Amino acid sequence: MHKVSEHTFHIPVMGLAYTIDSPVKVARYGISSVLSIIEDRLIEMMRGYYYRELNEEYKPISEKQPDYRTQRITDYLNLLNRIVKKQFDELKQSAFEKGSEIVKYFELLPEDSSLKQLYNKMLNAKNEIEKIELQSTLRRLITPGSIDVNIMTKVDKNNYDANGNIIDNGSDALTALRGYAESDLENSSVIFSAGMNPRLFNYLEQFKIFRQQVDGSFKRKIVVKVSDYRSALIQGKYLAKKGLWVSEFRIESGLNCGGHAFATDGFLIGPILEEFKSKRTELISSLFELYSKSIATKDEYAPEQAPPVKITYQGGVGNAYEHEFLLNYYQLDAIGWGSPFLMVPEATTVDNHTLNLLAKAQEDDIILSNNSPLGVRFNYLKRTTAEIEKIQRIACNKPGSPCTEKYLQNNTEFTERPICTASIEYQNLKIESIQKSDISSEEKEKQIEAVLDKECLCIGLSNAATLKYNTHFLKNLSAVTVCPGPNIAYFNKSVTLNEMTDHIYGRNNLLANVARPDVFTKELQLYLSYLKEQVNELGNQFQEKKEKYLIEFRTNLENGIAYYRSLAGMLSEYKISGKFEEGLKTAEKQLQQLFNRELQSV
Repeated sequence: MHKVSEHTFHIPVMGLAYTIDSPVKVARYGISSVLSIIEDRLIEMMRGYYYRELNEEYKPISEKQPDYRTQRITDYLNLLNRIVKKQFDELKQSAFEKGSEIVKYFELLPEDSSLKQLYNKMLNAKNEIEKIELQSTLRRLITPGSIDVNIMTKVDKNNYDANGNIIDNGSDALTALRGYAESDLENSSVIFSAGMNPRLFNYLEQFKIFRQQVDGSFKRKIVVKVSDYRSALIQGKYLAKKGLWVSEFRIESGLNCGGHAFATDGFLIGPILEEFKSKRTELISSLFELYSKSIATKDEYAPEQAPPVKITYQGGVGNAYEHEFLLNYYQLDAIGWGSPFLMVPEATTVDNHTLNLLAKAQEDDIILSNNSPLGVRFNYLKRTTAEIEKIQRIACNKPGSPCTEKYLQNNTEFTERPICTASIEYQNLKIESIQKSDISSEEKEKQIEAVLDKECLCIGLSNAATLKYNTHFLKNLSAVTVCPGPNIAYFNKSVTLNEMTDHIYGRNNLLANVARPDVFTKELQLYLSYLKEQVNELGNQFQEKKEKYLIEFRTNLENGIAYYRSLAGMLSEYKISGKFEEGLKTAEKQLQQLFNRELQSV
């Protein structure tokens, strides 16, 4: 059966390098984490590093080998699994004494977990025989955290053979999925993010590992990251019709998150979670109806009732009060804590220079940038080595980056095959085209600036591991990009795993002297800033379609504010924020002023 974690948080995927080996750091303590499996060169580098750490022979998997991406991913996941199993076996055998691994396991657990309560009972046992029996039981009941993987569905370019032909089932996302499916991971899930990819979802059907077992369990679970209920329903139904069950919908804030930000049309996370709460039974029922019909057409186990579905949330959660409120009020199964764990070297892989930048980061240092070649907004920390390098290249009239990894190649404006908008090739071609166009100098400057914004993320999001472990990735390309959520501005020092876990569960408070808006107010502020940006972009070119969009956006924000006002009393009981209602009034005033000033003048 799929084992249930005693922890009520998990560590989501962060960048490419930042959680690339988090399972090795935290899984033995029962904490689940997610790594990206798209960047196979990074994975190959990590294979080499950990084989050497184990004093085992490292056999490189060359790009000349058939299906090398799949092989690299499969072997790395098997390697992580083997390391975690060994760590966990050693932890189980360690003594129940101060400072031991097994004691740390139990110290990290939340106070209300059944295992923690049994552990406390063992500590208080007067009879030595009873204490030994309880220790034996505790050793038997503990489980490691899961090794989960993330596939960003939009990163799925085709790959070609030596003759220039597209390789069947050889795209980036499909080979990553195959590498995961062929690994020997247990108690594991694949998380799909960034929306629906029909080709990828159709390919899932080929792997029996994702099918439900006769005992009702799943050897591998499917998790879908969504921004709202509608997205969950659409993607869940698509997969259910194929006899594939979504075991978890991982809801993420549209703007109050790290990495790529998929803004909603003004729908705030509170109302979104409320809809999931009120329609949870309806969601599961509608998915199971399609799922059971599909299963009936296949020679497979047909369940009589719907398998469990977890609903979780991640994005901007910053203290134990918020954690507890989200779990209890919205009846969630877990909370994802991402960016704060960048400050925990025991849990994530961050080079020292970037760690110092993160510690010093203020609110204005994290921006909703246009830096991603995918054309999706991207939360981004300023003054990284990657940004400095980009500025230097522009100053030397050498814009763009070498496109060595090619994962974000999606533009065919100038070429038959897609190229990356952050590449030297594209930026030179695009700037030349803009310079020749019949537009004003002011408009040319604006368009060129938009071109120069784009930054290589494949290498930038991988290099932290290169620097941290002093190992080879790409020669002469060592600049680092980091993409924390806005929440990182309030976590200003490196802390231990124990300290962060204690913070999550309310045993201490890392932000005791930090002025920080609560998770709901912060997201509202971010959406107001985003709306203001959208309004300002109109200038005097007001369009009916854009006007309708902005008015709907405003209405959704107003509805969200009204919803929060109805919750204000309950939020105060959870000590979410003493200034919550004041923040709502300020937001309403800003919203009114924005539309009175900007929209009535055009």
